[in-house]
Amino acid sequence: QVQLVESGGGLVQAGGSLRLSCVASGMSRITFSSHGMGWFRQAPGKARELVATIGAPDYVYYTDSAKGRFTITRDNAKNTVSLQMQSLTPEDTGVYYCQARTAQSQYWGQGTQVTVSS
Repeated sequence: QVQLVESGGGLVQAGGSLRLSCVASGMSRITFSSHGMGWFRQAPGKARELVATIGAPDYVYYTDSAKGRFTITRDNAKNTVSLQMQSLTPEDTGVYYCQARTAQSQYWGQGTQVTVSS
């Protein structure tokens, strides 16, 4: 059974940084490396939205809000995808979710809370 577990969320002041990590279990390294990985977030009262993705191979995409501030990376040897976030603003507050996907499947983690205080 595939599981994604996020970590690294917390409370940070505006202008600060956080690094989120997501570990995938229940799949081999080869299987993990074939999955596109993404980070999404959901602010209170809003729909879940894309933040960044990293493909298989490592093509990266950032939404405008993340571009220049966030960096997504993956370590296929450790079944891990990370999101380094800098220059955080209160608008970045929300629950951050990790997603693993192929054309045939999609998996989500349970989310990690990020709160940015002004």
